[in-house]
Amino acid sequence: MPPAVWRVIGFCTLAIWIYLAFFRGAFWKLRERLRLAQPSKDHSVTAIIPARDERDLIGRAVASLHAQHMGTPGSAPLRVILVDDESTDGTGPASQADLVVKVEPRPPEWKGKLWAVASGIAADNTDPEYFLLTDADIEHASPDLLLSLLAQAEKGFDLVSVMVQLECESVAEQLLIPAFVFFFFKLYPPSWVQSGKGSAAAAGGCMLIRRETLARIGGIAAIKDALIDDCTLAAHVRAGGGRVWMGISELPVRSIRPYGGVAGIRAMIARTAFAQLRHSPLLLAGTVGAMLLTYIAPPALLVSGDTVSAVLGGTAWLISAFLYAPTVRLYSAPLWTALCLPLIAIFYLIATIESAIRYWTGRGGLWKGRAQDAPE
Repeated sequence: MPPAVWRVIGFCTLAIWIYLAFFRGAFWKLRERLRLAQPSKDHSVTAIIPARDERDLIGRAVASLHAQHMGTPGSAPLRVILVDDESTDGTGPASQADLVVKVEPRPPEWKGKLWAVASGIAADNTDPEYFLLTDADIEHASPDLLLSLLAQAEKGFDLVSVMVQLECESVAEQLLIPAFVFFFFKLYPPSWVQSGKGSAAAAGGCMLIRRETLARIGGIAAIKDALIDDCTLAAHVRAGGGRVWMGISELPVRSIRPYGGVAGIRAMIARTAFAQLRHSPLLLAGTVGAMLLTYIAPPALLVSGDTVSAVLGGTAWLISAFLYAPTVRLYSAPLWTALCLPLIAIFYLIATIESAIRYWTGRGGLWKGRAQDAPE
């Protein structure tokens, strides 16, 4: 290409990274954090865990919930309801939950997980102030986590969620998992979620929602067909006049599910990426173009043969690594992986295209043998 074209690309990619650094809610600084705090009074909470063939993980998840402090001595303990979603491995008996609910046959318009969550809520007869919606692979490792969530909710928030710490041990996980959080927060800057400036969002592994708020928006039935249920729930809460808070947690709360290497991480992304794009080929094409310009152009400019273009591309690449570094440190990954963001972006781009192909071939949203996202 002529040097002038390379320079236009260089100025565009540098402008994108300057915008992300200074005008995107400072998402990369990870400032929205759940810190140790005590609520002003005792609250009643019921935890709902949908589970399908989770015998190996469910015991740790439920035990961590039973270990949660609930406030003053004599306060009601956290009630844990396990919804057994057609498990075949003895998940229910292995859970040691306070109540195990077996799902009834699922109506065709419902997604499996949401039908299980709704079944668990319907089975609870205690009318708690809050529901804690969590997953079968989440270990709430700090006994003060729930109290801190409640203290955050007392600040006037109807839905409080934290991005749980994802498994990040292998080289593949250290390369790819921090980027999942970086991309998610870039799409939904937590400061904008809190202020109501941007789109509403939530992190589905650990969500505390007021029972009255959930009832006001029509319950889980309001989002019964949502594949990306956490962000859809947050959008309904805000549309109903509620306030949403999302961030990371300084108290340990983590996923204990191994990803099984690169293939497992790719499957996790491909399960919902095209749904995030509202199944739009136009948005998919726009995403591909934006990813190429934002992440792939900087290193490409370095070998363009034009000095000005190379400087622009190198500067953009260094800014991207600087912005990505706090997320890399959060996951204790090697700092050099921050420079790998262009390669990581290619991986996510391939997984996104795969997500579209799965949708078009009727295999979208595949989870535990269920294809939950396919053309109507």
